[in-house]
Amino acid sequence: MPVPVVHHPDYSFPFPAKHRFPMEKFGLLADYARSRGLLTQANSFRPAPCRQAWLTRTHCPDYLARFAGDQLSAREKRQMNLPWSKGLVRRTFLAPSGTVLTAQLALQHGIACHLAGGTHHAHYDYAAGFCILNDLAIAANVLLQQEGIERVLIFDVDVHQGDGTAALLANEPNAFTCSIHCERNYPFEKKVSDLDVALPDGLEDGAYLEVVSETLHKALALSRPDIVLYDAGVDVFRNDPLGRLNISEQGIFERDFQVLSELKRRDIPVATVIGGGYDDDRVKLAKRHGIVVEAASRVFSTD
Repeated sequence: MPVPVVHHPDYSFPFPAKHRFPMEKFGLLADYARSRGLLTQANSFRPAPCRQAWLTRTHCPDYLARFAGDQLSAREKRQMNLPWSKGLVRRTFLAPSGTVLTAQLALQHGIACHLAGGTHHAHYDYAAGFCILNDLAIAANVLLQQEGIERVLIFDVDVHQGDGTAALLANEPNAFTCSIHCERNYPFEKKVSDLDVALPDGLEDGAYLEVVSETLHKALALSRPDIVLYDAGVDVFRNDPLGRLNISEQGIFERDFQVLSELKRRDIPVATVIGGGYDDDRVKLAKRHGIVVEAASRVFSTD
């Protein structure tokens, strides 16, 4: 069985080309995955818009309604840092549902990959860092309502701390949040995850891979999860304009390969999301986001 892949054509929509957030990367990533045979009719899954009950379990109903109706204040819009449009609303309410679907597929198949997600800066009633809704927290809360799911681990290796996820799940003892991030990077006021590992600027592949491996073992020992949500951000890449680390593309592949191999070895289902990546060369960026799907295919398609 090929690795299940979740995508929706509305993840990318007409958007200002010069904006720092590379909205077109989602469509380019799907194109790249198709060109590599990683996304076919046989393994492609498409989410429906997120259920209201899923959204309101994690986010403020008033905030959700005001965002949907273009009623956010000027300050809130500045914090969101994305130009409001109907296309933005549609993709915002699709993507968390995509992460939930990816998690459900992972429970069935051991692995599934979402070609979006990882919006880990969104808080209960406000957007931040290009993140409007927190798909990781939403998915964790949905999973924990399910029979047979006692514990969820969010393993976040995006270069920026998952502050929104940490805050939203701080009072949920069965969701374990782990963030490995660059210490001197956004957000400048960090929240407290269950396990935080702050990295120095300029860290290179060898030391980084060691930290990821050690932290994964520690997080698994502490959380004993029934499923892992893996935020495989590629903004750790050495040339990412919002990064500050010095990780190669081969290092990113080895990171994803070692994480997924360890979870497969332990028979723990894993759902991957793409997280951050901001390269101005959008085609190269899309390929970089494809690394986690390539690694998943390599680890799981040998059965």
